[in-house]
Amino acid sequence: MNGSHAASTRPAEGYHETYASWQADPEAYWLDIAKGIDWIRPPQRAFDAGQGVYGRWFPDATCNTCFNALDRHVRDGRGGQVALIHDSPVTGTKAKLTYAQMLDEVSTLAAVLKDLGVGKGDRVIIYIPMIPEAVFAMLACARIGAVHSVVFGGFAAKELATRIDDAEPKVILTATCGVEPTRVVEYKPLLDAAIAMSRHKPDACVVLNRPQVEASMHATRDRNWRALVAAAKAAGRRAECVEVAATDPLYILYTSGTTGRPKGVVRDNGGHMVVLKATMDQLFDVGPGEVMFTASDVGWVVGHGYIVYAPLIQGATSVLYEGKPVGTPDPGAFWRVIAEHGVKVLFTAPTAFRAIRKEDPEGKHIAGHDLSRFKALFLAGERADPETLKWAEGLLKVPVIDHWWQTESGSPIVGDPLGLGLLPVKHGSPTVPLPGWDVQCLDEGGRPVAPGMMGAIVLKLPLPPGALPTLWNDDARFREAYLTTYPGYYNTSDAGFIDADGYVFIMGRTDDIINVAGHRLSTGGMEEVLAAHPAVAECAVVGIRDALKGEQPCGFVVLKAGTSQSPAEVEKELVALVRERIGPVAAFKIAVTVNRLPKTRSGKILRATMKKIADGEDYAMPATIEDPAVLDEIDSVLKGRGLG
Repeated sequence: MNGSHAASTRPAEGYHETYASWQADPEAYWLDIAKGIDWIRPPQRAFDAGQGVYGRWFPDATCNTCFNALDRHVRDGRGGQVALIHDSPVTGTKAKLTYAQMLDEVSTLAAVLKDLGVGKGDRVIIYIPMIPEAVFAMLACARIGAVHSVVFGGFAAKELATRIDDAEPKVILTATCGVEPTRVVEYKPLLDAAIAMSRHKPDACVVLNRPQVEASMHATRDRNWRALVAAAKAAGRRAECVEVAATDPLYILYTSGTTGRPKGVVRDNGGHMVVLKATMDQLFDVGPGEVMFTASDVGWVVGHGYIVYAPLIQGATSVLYEGKPVGTPDPGAFWRVIAEHGVKVLFTAPTAFRAIRKEDPEGKHIAGHDLSRFKALFLAGERADPETLKWAEGLLKVPVIDHWWQTESGSPIVGDPLGLGLLPVKHGSPTVPLPGWDVQCLDEGGRPVAPGMMGAIVLKLPLPPGALPTLWNDDARFREAYLTTYPGYYNTSDAGFIDADGYVFIMGRTDDIINVAGHRLSTGGMEEVLAAHPAVAECAVVGIRDALKGEQPCGFVVLKAGTSQSPAEVEKELVALVRERIGPVAAFKIAVTVNRLPKTRSGKILRATMKKIADGEDYAMPATIEDPAVLDEIDSVLKGRGLG
């Protein structure tokens, strides 16, 4: 593959200089970072404002993402370096794959896809758990210019069917099952049911048999993954990288839409590589040969970006972990992985740390693990409450970096840039906008608010490289969902404030700002107070209907293991604490102890569903819920209090 070889672009300047250089000349700034990528036809222009909904990045460039993730490292002598470590406490297996081995597997699977008729621009749905084949599948699609859409393994049939109908995949790649700590989830019956429901029918399904489950195969549609790959290897079949436009789509990732129809977030090839390279250097500070452990799932945007693409584009080593933060086998699971694999940076969700803190508040499970190579913990996925941050800092003695982004942004928007030199920490704030992002806080009329005032957090257009250019086949919905509320800005649907130092505070979704007797109050602020109580492991505050005040806050709390106080005592103290810290204006009178909070599989607390239960409204079972039984538990606790 001819074209430009990547230049080294490790940061030489600090945050303020880097941000100023982006502001002064965004095009020159991004063209400079683009030198860290191998292009087939290098970009001469950074941005074309006339293309797409709000403009397109690197409009004249061509490239291949798989080439940048694998081939170039083998070409440059890194073929023997470990690219991927698969660590699966749920199956008791571990594997290490070098860049050369990954290239062999990916180019073979890409040839299999080509033999099944998959070409440039065709869609492939990937419905696979946390195993190396999920990574091979994504990169094989990228290699031949196909557009992948990873659907979280074990997702319900109806949700999978809506994605099949929207993406219209030529082929679906799947495995027979996912393995959870307490159960095996069979995927094939879910996939068969989804295809039966969907209007669009794929040409073929390629099924990987895992030892835990043998699946029944559909006579005409289903193919045996291992047999196809073995035949291709025996015949010496390998697919080469296909040249694609930088603006061609790499993947579609579906995020739940409010109307029940999922929104297909599109990610392009060129801008995505450029921004991932920038964040590895500037934010995460992970270089070639260093080990990054992103404890997420390939089904989410975090897994796409920072399990698969960014570490491999950077020439680093990525840990693919099939397990949980607790229970596989204990709350020391992460410490074992960090010590065993020499991890430099861990990136996970705040929920994971709240779970570890609940099970092991003293941090006893860290003993005996050598964390000397561990340099930083990054948290994102939902708001990181200050108490969890402080607990993690005290336990780990390394920087704990809260950062904020969305499926739509594709990479972090706000963070404390480890690679550019850390800024002073303000607990409760993910720190400052990263270069490329102009973050502003507006009132309901679209006017900027004063520092420290609550408002809507918005992003000034154009969005930087790697952010979504549109929704799959739906420019009109993209405009309506994100761009019409505040003309000239992308609406994040997050609320918060920006302080006098430019630090951004994300206090919750716009829906989480509740109106109590005319006062707009942040549930995130109340959660901060509840989480500060020494007996509280985690909490969620929702606004529930109140005939007099419109809404009143209701706090749900989970207590730490081994707490000596009774739930009633803790609840009473929490009501007093909110009154003391936020004031009577919060009208906080209801604290309810529960055994656990309802969450999605990625760890987000389902606040909107809890609110509907409390208000006695009908609700649809969230497709991403980890355990539906929790909702009945919440309902019965509320009914016992005369609520709901």
